[in-house]
Amino acid sequence: MVKIVTAFTLAHSVTLTIAALGLVSIPDRIIEPLVAATIIWVALENLFAAAPDRRRWIWSFGFGLVHGLGFASALGELELEGTALIRALVGFNIGVEVGQLVFVVIALPLLTGMSQGRGAKLTPRIASLAAAAIGTYWLVERVFAG
Repeated sequence: MVKIVTAFTLAHSVTLTIAALGLVSIPDRIIEPLVAATIIWVALENLFAAAPDRRRWIWSFGFGLVHGLGFASALGELELEGTALIRALVGFNIGVEVGQLVFVVIALPLLTGMSQGRGAKLTPRIASLAAAAIGTYWLVERVFAG
């Protein structure tokens, strides 16, 4: 799990940095729906894959590249430059990594506990269905709302 989370963070750090520095610019109307699509992909993989893909960290890295471009849009709204931009990039990336790892440390035991006994098959399916529904809503919203 740490490998998956770290691959995501490393990837979004790369694209966040190059986009925040102005080296790459992809319009929000393209990136925002792609971010939602990655959420749907993971949820559907959880629902329909016979077994978790051992290379899931590679997908996570690819999706992190997309999410980093989305994060860059939010960071760009702050209009930071120079040292302030570098500090914001480093702080944001460290904060996201620590936040994700803390979430994993808290959520993984909870989800594991909830998936024991009667909830063994139902809990992950409900969580994946919820993520797919939310991702679909975001995708439709981002494609059709502007």
